[in-house]
Amino acid sequence: MFFVKILVTGGAGFIGSHLVRALQAGGHTPVVLDNLHTGIREHIPEHVEFIEMDVRDDQLYRALREKDFDVIVHLAGQTMVDASIQDPRKDADVNIIGTVNLLEAARLCNIRRIVFASTAASYGNVTLEELPVLESRMLAPMSFYGLSKVTVEHYLKVYREIFGMDYVILRFSNVYGERQGDGGEGGVISIFTKRIVKGEDITIFGDGEQTRDFVYAGDIASGICAALVTKNVNTAYNLSTQTETSLRELVSILSRVVGRNIIPLYGKERPGDIRRSMLANGKAFRGLDWRPVVSLEDGLRRTVGYFAK
Repeated sequence: MFFVKILVTGGAGFIGSHLVRALQAGGHTPVVLDNLHTGIREHIPEHVEFIEMDVRDDQLYRALREKDFDVIVHLAGQTMVDASIQDPRKDADVNIIGTVNLLEAARLCNIRRIVFASTAASYGNVTLEELPVLESRMLAPMSFYGLSKVTVEHYLKVYREIFGMDYVILRFSNVYGERQGDGGEGGVISIFTKRIVKGEDITIFGDGEQTRDFVYAGDIASGICAALVTKNVNTAYNLSTQTETSLRELVSILSRVVGRNIIPLYGKERPGDIRRSMLANGKAFRGLDWRPVVSLEDGLRRTVGYFAK
């Protein structure tokens, strides 16, 4: 199946900026919808149609009806764990109510497929024996951010059962790359990189042994493109490298990339942070014919090079 006209919510954001470029390269016609609260207008490539609107807007249905979209990639949302804990109501309003508003507009416009950006935070803390985490594992989020993503996953399943709308859920591990902001899940690399290129200190919250599965944004974009055309729908896939990297190891790799020894400071561990994370990606290999191709060191070189400019 080939979708031509694709709405990308949050397309002016970090991952959206990579996806829109990948869609253009693949011959699709992406249209970006973004409220520019965290997205940046300049991230959208020239000649890409842009709708400045919040997914909670009452006029969303009208905007979708006028454009006759084939499919929606839903990236817009509140993405910070700590912000969700500080303000659960806002997190739920953006991530749950906003998504339901989008789903209703999509249903009324007979849009055939929703590709939804979920998260590794859906799984919560896991034991060593459970790594790498499979999609079949029980979802047990530790933050309101993770909970809002899990809630939307359930909405998608019920929309499918009642209205017949196809969906693909993509649970991202920690995404990094060019144009990433300081906030959001996985933002540790952009925070570290920006400070390092300025010659400033970096701080690890915790002992540095907490781990993440870092995946390059360009690989995430190719995974989303695969989800647009797959016949293996109405299920969830992890998009990850299936590689566990501690924050201490991350600092060591960054030291090699910039050519100097980086000695981090240490701060108190933050509530809601997952201790260890590594997602299995075999299901995505089989169901999406997708594999990550950019190594962490190569991706960090691209990221450092971007922020150094």
